[in-house]
Amino acid sequence: MVVIRLSRGGAKARPFYNIVVADKRTRRDGKFIERIGFYNPIAAAGEEGLRIAQDRMTYWKSVGAQASPTVERLINQAKAKA
Repeated sequence: MVVIRLSRGGAKARPFYNIVVADKRTRRDGKFIERIGFYNPIAAAGEEGLRIAQDRMTYWKSVGAQASPTVERLINQAKAKA
């Protein structure tokens, strides 16, 4: 099964997340199929905190990929902002 989830990066106490499409059996920060966006929870006022490629998100959902609950929440935030 293919899932859309967050993959953690950044440094200790300074998280940065990539929104990736990956096989459900792989590790959280392991191999992935495609990177479709990012989420920076500690972005400053002038920085972009969330970016999602909506066309790729639509494609992956159309072929059966399931989004994690956190990614679903971020998708709804991105739609509300746009």
